[in-house]
Amino acid sequence: MTRDDAWSLLTEFTKGDSLRKHARAVETSMRAYADRFGEDPERWGIAGMLHDFDYEMHPHAPHHPVKGAEILTARGVEPGVVYAILAHADYSGMPRVSRLDKALYACDELTGFVHACALVRPGKVISGLEPASVKKKLKDKGFARTVNRDDVYRGAAELGVDLDAHIAFVVQALEGVAPEIGLARA
Repeated sequence: MTRDDAWSLLTEFTKGDSLRKHARAVETSMRAYADRFGEDPERWGIAGMLHDFDYEMHPHAPHHPVKGAEILTARGVEPGVVYAILAHADYSGMPRVSRLDKALYACDELTGFVHACALVRPGKVISGLEPASVKKKLKDKGFARTVNRDDVYRGAAELGVDLDAHIAFVVQALEGVAPEIGLARA
C-alpha cells in the first residue's frame, strides 16, 4: 500500500476534519521516528495515518480497532502494520512487540495532546512549545481530558525514550506540517 492508497482509505472512512488532522499528525510523528530508528518511513507513516481510520464507525472498545483491522486486512495492508494498529489499543490484547508497535502507541496520545497544547497558545503556534509546558498541561486533568495520561507516560517508557525528549521530538516533527493540521509556525 502506498501513502496515496492509505490516504484514500482514510478519507473513505473518516469524514471529520479533526480526525484527519490527527491521522496526518501521527503519520508525521511516525515518519520522523522511522527516520530516527533507521526504519521504513512509508510503512511507519501508513501505520500512523490509518491507526484510527475506523474510529468514526466504531468509536468504542472493543470494536475499534478490531473491526478496522478486518477492513485493513481485506484491503491488503501489510500484516505488521495491521498488528501495530491493533496493539495501539491496550484492550485489544495484542502486546506491543516490535519497535513499530511501540512507536505507534507512544505517538498516538502524545501527538493529540501536543496538538491540543499548541491550539491554546497565542496564534496556535507549535514552534517553541516546550516539554515543560506540555508536562504542566498533563498534570491538569481538565485540559484535553480525553487524553489518557498513563498512555502518554507508558508510551515513552515502552519506546525507551525520555518523556521530555519524546515531547520535543514530536513537537519538532509537527512543526513541519503545522499549517496542514491547523497550527501555525512561529
